[in-house]
Amino acid sequence: MTRFEVIEVMKRIIADNLDDMNVDNIDPQKSMKDYGANSLDMIEVVSCSMRELNIKVPRAELAEIQDIDGLADKFMEYIDT
Repeated sequence: MTRFEVIEVMKRIIADNLDDMNVDNIDPQKSMKDYGANSLDMIEVVSCSMRELNIKVPRAELAEIQDIDGLADKFMEYIDT
């Protein structure tokens, strides 16, 4: 799976979980907070993304991530290529 595909999965899940969100309007260089996500929304997006990508990232490694791009980079470390 490519990084682009990972970001597309994440964007779709973000759009599904946040009100009035369009996939085409999501900029990976922004954080989920920039789109109005609260902590529960973020947990849901991360959990659903990991489930769909079939990966498990330790929570401690997610703590310092600042934006969607950073989350995609972290997910890529766990995807079998």
